[in-house]
Amino acid sequence: MIDRYSLLRPWLFCLDPEKAHNLTLTNLDRAQRWGLLEKFVTKPIADPHTLCGITFPNPVGLAAGLDKDGKHIDALAALGFGFLEIGTVTPRPQSGNPKPRMFRLSQAQALINRMGFNNDGVDACVARVRRSHFWQNGGVLGLNIGKNASTPIEEAAHDYVFAMQAVYEIASYITVNISSPNTQHLRALQGEAMLRTLLGSLDDARKQLSDRFGARKPLFLKIAPDLDEDDIHLIADLLVEFGIDGVIATNTTVARDAVQGMEHSQEAGGLSGAPVRNASNIVIKALKARIGNTLPIIGVGGIMSGADAREKIMIGASLVQLYSGLIYRGPDLVNECARALRQP
Repeated sequence: MIDRYSLLRPWLFCLDPEKAHNLTLTNLDRAQRWGLLEKFVTKPIADPHTLCGITFPNPVGLAAGLDKDGKHIDALAALGFGFLEIGTVTPRPQSGNPKPRMFRLSQAQALINRMGFNNDGVDACVARVRRSHFWQNGGVLGLNIGKNASTPIEEAAHDYVFAMQAVYEIASYITVNISSPNTQHLRALQGEAMLRTLLGSLDDARKQLSDRFGARKPLFLKIAPDLDEDDIHLIADLLVEFGIDGVIATNTTVARDAVQGMEHSQEAGGLSGAPVRNASNIVIKALKARIGNTLPIIGVGGIMSGADAREKIMIGASLVQLYSGLIYRGPDLVNECARALRQP
């Protein structure tokens, strides 16, 4: 598949990045419906990992952001992922930031995006999840939730609770995204006062939902790579205090040191891909040192090879997620990472 993708990539890279993204997903859907993906994609690795009461068929997942609305679940599942994370979804539909809002930095194997949580709203996403064969057949599906751009930051907890209530029944786990740089003031939720309020509200709501549905769904927090050690320790301590089940490290970075002077390097938004690898790893190491084995860490950021995925596990992650690496390496990266992580 790498050779086939290498033939397609130059053509795709001639297109606007967002247009290429949408075109690729549309064609993946067609290939999956026509039964073509199974002919070209290597059979998924069987390497089950169990954490937070969930058995993941293999430890390589799709990161949130690639399928924001759950429109491509079955096609993406056919690529061999052990789990998928859909979103970020918000309570109400929103168009996101003005275009252009996605940029390639090919020299660095990187992307910059300022999408701004563009999505059709949580209700539309839930309906699509219910229609997917992957969900109907028990696939592991995380739902990543956020706040609407029009909601004042002081009222953010209301949006997160609303979204959690909407996705609770259909989600294998729920991720609270407070680390995107593309929604104004969102990262302020990583500060102690606001984070304490948010986690307290989510904890209370989850207790009610657990009673209602007879199941306690795992709750993860997704954090930024742009945190200092004190911030990381504070967040780690609050996760334990409020019974949050795990942490996803990390989101995109606002730092530009690794891409200075490159075309598009000064575009606003979050930088992902190879340049964020080290920053993500620093956060994972700091989290692991603080929380030990108390909470699992899902490592994401700069995974461009099986060796990068293995490094995330060696420094403390239990699972990994891919996104930008797929843009540069193609679907075979999933299988490569799964094989690199296969337990003996």
